[in-house]
Amino acid sequence: MKKTIVLFLISFIAVKSFSQTKTIHVFVALCDNKNQGIVPVPKKLGNGQDPKNNLYWGALYGVKSFFKYKKKDWKMISTLKTNSSDILERVLFKHKTRDVYLLADAYDGKKIKTCTEDFLKASNHQNEENIITDSIKLKFGGASNLIAYVGHDGLMEFDVNIDYQKCKEKKKDVIILACFSKHYFSKEIKQANANPLLWTTNLMAPEAYTLDASITTWLKQSSSLQIKESAAKAYHKYQKCGMRGARSLFSSGF
Repeated sequence: MKKTIVLFLISFIAVKSFSQTKTIHVFVALCDNKNQGIVPVPKKLGNGQDPKNNLYWGALYGVKSFFKYKKKDWKMISTLKTNSSDILERVLFKHKTRDVYLLADAYDGKKIKTCTEDFLKASNHQNEENIITDSIKLKFGGASNLIAYVGHDGLMEFDVNIDYQKCKEKKKDVIILACFSKHYFSKEIKQANANPLLWTTNLMAPEAYTLDASITTWLKQSSSLQIKESAAKAYHKYQKCGMRGARSLFSSGF
């Protein structure tokens, strides 16, 4: 009897420990002057096939650079291979004080539609991905706790056709850092039955400081209004746009 109880406790502790591990999956469509309907940026920053120098990835405030060099509470633990030729680079980060892992994918800029569709499918609990690191099995894709999209709002230029599933699971929290994302993504996010934690009402620069502030506040189990406020403060800090303008740029929920 005692042996059974001990085994039960060990099993319970293991399950509890795993459930406390949080995963975040960030889908980044690399900035691409040639293949996206954007106001052109300097050639080096707008090469959608060059992650190293891309505005949304390897540049100063790109996702990879910002989390690797600017944030002391995150550590990049590996660059991972992927079976998709559309993803030019995949990196895995671990939070230094919390049991949280962040997986970021840099999609070829000309594959922005694929990136958008993969993000939307994940927000609908589809395309679960398992990654093993240090003997720990981590669940990303549709099994992530938080899903984020960073880049140009491609839905301004193309439509997607996704077979959304009816899900009984808890609505997936999503962040969409792209211009006018609330307007253009609303239909799809409703069909995906996801929870729009943060999206935008106007033009914006989808750089990583806003993503970082949002994630940091989300990890504290803060309200959507608190997450929105932290995003606005970060955006104003770097863009010098004024808090009034920053607050009106971001929105939570429908």
